[in-house]
Amino acid sequence: MTGHRHMLGQVDVSKRQAEIADLVQKAGFASVEELAERFDVTTQTIRRDVNGLCELGILRRTHGGVEPPAPASNIHYSTRQILNLPEKQRIANLVASEIGNNQSLAFSIGTTPEIVMQALTGHEKLAVFTNNLNVAFTASGNPSFQVTIAGGRLRHGDRDILGSAAQAFFSNYKFDVGVFGVAGVDEDGTLLDFHEDEVAARQSILANCRKSFLVLDHSKFGRSAHVRGGRLKDVDAIFTDRPIPAEYLAALEGTETGIFVADERSGS
Repeated sequence: MTGHRHMLGQVDVSKRQAEIADLVQKAGFASVEELAERFDVTTQTIRRDVNGLCELGILRRTHGGVEPPAPASNIHYSTRQILNLPEKQRIANLVASEIGNNQSLAFSIGTTPEIVMQALTGHEKLAVFTNNLNVAFTASGNPSFQVTIAGGRLRHGDRDILGSAAQAFFSNYKFDVGVFGVAGVDEDGTLLDFHEDEVAARQSILANCRKSFLVLDHSKFGRSAHVRGGRLKDVDAIFTDRPIPAEYLAALEGTETGIFVADERSGS
């Protein structure tokens, strides 16, 4: 386990560190002793793991253990990169199976679209358009891909470009597939984000693609964010890792929106 590492953007963490971050984020606190027992390693090993996570800003130390960092408008990107990582990878593999070679793709900001791009690196001759520098960097590793990025001001931490220039960028093209995520989904099917510019860029992708793929793990259902931007029924397909909760399905009644659920057989 200790030798298995994840490289996401510029964050390099071990599988155990990713699991620790996920556990602490969900539980709200964990002691070093609890973590050592959970992973069957020494407390010294756990301290090294959590020290690395604290240096990255993913966790913070508190008396007797670690906890998530102080709440902000959204969880830090480096934390989101490793939360629910196996689930996001299964979603990404399922999305990749629905995309062929020689297609044009628009990618939004966010960690799940980034992981979808990672799952697509074995494809051939994709044309990738994005305002997400992590997506662009990953796509550039395949020499058969054509990669085009939006110009404008870079948002630190998230490594993305937002604003009117990004909206105009996506409106210049017609894509085969648009791939985007959201911060949260309200029970009435409303899609939510934390910033108006995030919504505007996502809506520009939606308006300029032949097929729209919404990618989100189960934690986004019921997650609160304050900027409205479209509804579940607006997209052609929803890719997630668990069946959509029954109370959200009412928002999809009478629509042709496809629902794709990536179970553990989808791999990671």
